[in-house]
Amino acid sequence: MNTSDIHNQRMANMTFTSVYPMYIAKVEKKGRTKEELHQVITWLTGFDDEKLQELIDKKVTFETFFQQAKLNPNAPLITGLICGYRIEDIENPLTQQVRYLDKLVDELAKGRKMEKILRGS
Repeated sequence: MNTSDIHNQRMANMTFTSVYPMYIAKVEKKGRTKEELHQVITWLTGFDDEKLQELIDKKVTFETFFQQAKLNPNAPLITGLICGYRIEDIENPLTQQVRYLDKLVDELAKGRKMEKILRGS
């Protein structure tokens, strides 16, 4: 699936800091914890809590966030629909990476078991 250039640019320029509080609210509202959210983010990006906080404090864009990430080799196992897009069909790598994170947060909020969220890792 080819997302529009405007959509891809919007994703690249969005700050992780602006979305992070929404991720926390979403998972906590469903009975999950900030620590579980961090576990999911760490699995996907390789960031520890200190590095994650540094990126939040610097108000980095998603483009910078994922440039600094070491994406988990099992990330392509994240499939399905998110925001009307089939993740595995998204052609823009950055947009796909943002949608990987969105999908993991959704799965956490929906109560999926951690070993399934982390794709057996």
